[in-house]
Amino acid sequence: MRDSTTTPCVLFEELFRRPVTAAFDVPSASSDGGAILLKAADRRLGLLSRMAEALVDERQRGKVRHALGDLLAQRVYGLALGHEDANDAARLADDPMHKLLLGRDPVTGDALASQPTLSRFENDVTRGELLRVSEALLETVIERHRRRRRKVRRITVDLDVTDDPTHGQQELALFNGFYDTWCYLPLLAFVSFDREREQYLCAAALRPGNAPTRAGALPMLKRVLGQLQESFPKTRILVRLDGGFAEPELLEFLDEAQVDYVVGLAKNLVLERLAGLAMFVAGAESEASGESERVYTELTYAAGTWSRARRVVCKAEVLRHEGREPKANPRFVVTNLAGSPRRIYERVYCPRGDAENRIKELFDVAFDRTSCFRFRANQFRLLLAAAAYVLLQELRLVAHGTVWARAQVATLRLQLLKIGVQVVTSVRRLVLKLPAAFPYRDGWCTIAIRSGASPG
Repeated sequence: MRDSTTTPCVLFEELFRRPVTAAFDVPSASSDGGAILLKAADRRLGLLSRMAEALVDERQRGKVRHALGDLLAQRVYGLALGHEDANDAARLADDPMHKLLLGRDPVTGDALASQPTLSRFENDVTRGELLRVSEALLETVIERHRRRRRKVRRITVDLDVTDDPTHGQQELALFNGFYDTWCYLPLLAFVSFDREREQYLCAAALRPGNAPTRAGALPMLKRVLGQLQESFPKTRILVRLDGGFAEPELLEFLDEAQVDYVVGLAKNLVLERLAGLAMFVAGAESEASGESERVYTELTYAAGTWSRARRVVCKAEVLRHEGREPKANPRFVVTNLAGSPRRIYERVYCPRGDAENRIKELFDVAFDRTSCFRFRANQFRLLLAAAAYVLLQELRLVAHGTVWARAQVATLRLQLLKIGVQVVTSVRRLVLKLPAAFPYRDGWCTIAIRSGASPG
């Protein structure tokens, strides 16, 4: 452990009746006392060990101080706790909780890896290792829910894309006209089970800033659906995608895979002509009511590149806003589902938009901290952030029935993980001395017991 010759100390002389001194001199203390819950979450998942097994250590054994598994865990736990960059390593090297998470003695154990070591670790990853780490993430998430949900009627798969603005000379960080910035365009896959509201992240791929929406979607879908069909052979699978994914090869694959799908379809002159009557009716109803109106209908349509005609659901909508002219807003979805057009559009297709809320949460685990020069290193960072998010989703899952069951990642971290603690060690045991006045004590203990702890 590093020794400090001076103790930071400040004096507030006039705030209260008596002078107040603030001194950073509590030994073996940390501000991440609740992080033990993350360790328990990983124990249930087995995620970090599985990801570490995907890495190949080619370093000279005599010069190795930190195992690859420790480096990976150090970064993932740090991201989950809000320490977003490898530069934080210098400040956290002797943090007792962070050492404890890696299985080291929190007081006398070796310091954690430095920023240069972590940076080399991120930049040394190979393409093969990235693929194996991605597979480990997918397999772990699906296996966790196979154990949790033995009987599932329907699994829903959502793919979505977001922008990750860049501010340097990163490889393949290119200008995107739609987002009007230099960026990457990560592709993400989520799975949900029956009527559960949670969408679980299971795959993440970094892509160049000018990649079309559909780029990489088919390979990712094949991996996700293959794993799901192997783990849940009797379960119906629904795939929901927006219009940018609707390429002929992908639709053909969905048909061959015998899964249900609702896929957004970009409007064109043929579709608008086929929806003309419904748009006329919507316009007439809007004129009569003075409000926005919508009419649902269905079409049979085959694009020139399709091998056959498919069912297309149409929302014929006319929008009205005060002071503006009425605006026609037809929307189309291609599907192989039966049911009324309105139900398919509103009850099946529209809820896919909730994936955007999951994506927003990913930014709380430094999902956008892709500041390495090498593209592969940034892809690895994306996977590390994904792993941190999976641990936090597991924590939220264990918190079912509490106020944290639907809490945002930032709230989970603030209320359950960022707790001041003093670590006391002895030959027989370790004691985490947490504040008696901690406002979420009872809820935290409930989650800890569900995570495998025993009542004290």
